[in-house]
Amino acid sequence: MGILTEGINEVIATTRSNAAPMGIILRNGRFRMVCFTGSHTAENIARDRWVVANIVHDPVMYVTTAFSDLPDNAFYEEQINETVMHRLADAEAYIAFSAIIEQRGSESMSIHLVPIHEKVVTCKPHPVNRGFASIIEATVHATRYCMSHDPGLKNLIDYHAAIVRKCGGPRELEALRLLESFIH
Repeated sequence: MGILTEGINEVIATTRSNAAPMGIILRNGRFRMVCFTGSHTAENIARDRWVVANIVHDPVMYVTTAFSDLPDNAFYEEQINETVMHRLADAEAYIAFSAIIEQRGSESMSIHLVPIHEKVVTCKPHPVNRGFASIIEATVHATRYCMSHDPGLKNLIDYHAAIVRKCGGPRELEALRLLESFIH
């Protein structure tokens, strides 16, 4: 399987009727992820033992799934082996994993992922766009900022917002407006 690359891959992870931006870590041929304990994603993985990594190049989708739920029609049921899994209907590619909880703490749980199926749905090239990358970074900082209100995180969000305004296209600018509505 080769959709994801070495390092941390930013994806929209889906579980049963749930989607959230997540980093899928690939190091030395081994996949893993870390979830906040108590999140819908963590609860669903603990119950169902699967997760799907959706490759999506829509900055609005990253912001939306970080702060709110998607409607049911945003998901597509996919039969993988004997299990019905949910992926994003608009995914450009996806990789389905079985999930094994390795460690569970009070704040997070570490999950070993075993790839069981992957598919490229559409093959559209995406040139590197600093605005898109900065939306991802600002979204990561914003999810943490909403919990802590740390001024250092707000400074990072503002830094990335300036890059989005300079380098982003209409979709990145829409994602930034949405992100700002969630943190103000």
